[in-house]
Amino acid sequence: MSQSVGAMASAQSFEILGAVMAKKQQTQQAQMVNLLMQSAMQTVEQITAASPVGNIGQNINISV
Repeated sequence: MSQSVGAMASAQSFEILGAVMAKKQQTQQAQMVNLLMQSAMQTVEQITAASPVGNIGQNINISV
């Protein structure tokens, strides 16, 4: 009887450990996604700031 109780407790411990590890992994993945999004937004902001305003000089007609 004590072995079955010990086996059940051990199985439950592994189940809890698995759940805790899965939560940690999800948290780390969420942090990585946040960093990736921040990096992408900075890149977009830099590109937007570097692009010219208006359309002066965008179209050049050359006749020969």
